[in-house]
Amino acid sequence: MTDTGPTSPALTMWAADRASAALGMVVDDVGPGRARVSMVVRPDMVNGYDICHGGLVASLADSAFGLACNSHGTVTVAASFTIDLLAPSRLGQTLHAEAREVFLRGRSGLYDVTVRADDPEAGEVVAEFRGRSRSLGRPIEPDRPADG
Repeated sequence: MTDTGPTSPALTMWAADRASAALGMVVDDVGPGRARVSMVVRPDMVNGYDICHGGLVASLADSAFGLACNSHGTVTVAASFTIDLLAPSRLGQTLHAEAREVFLRGRSGLYDVTVRADDPEAGEVVAEFRGRSRSLGRPIEPDRPADG
């Protein structure tokens, strides 16, 4: 994994992210305005059709988005997002969400996330996500809640 340094602000935020940890997500790469996160589809993640639950695909994309938009060192939260589910993902597949900054001005940002199955660069695209972020205007500090 590459990152913006040993005390990357995005990784400080990630260390306290219990939801992503519970889903088995792993940070593969993070840097200014970008991140890649992966997750293996487990038996408890599939729906009644044996397809990974769409909400969990969205959670993976949202986690990559969160890392990318917090990579600049200020506490930043999601203002909105949309996701298009394009293909099913199945039990045992590894999903890779790659987030990239599209626009950043003042406290507002726009990020795109592509979720692929199996191969992070050439795998089938299973979802496209677009997130809008809003900075709270203060630095990320260890042991301080985002709303505190």
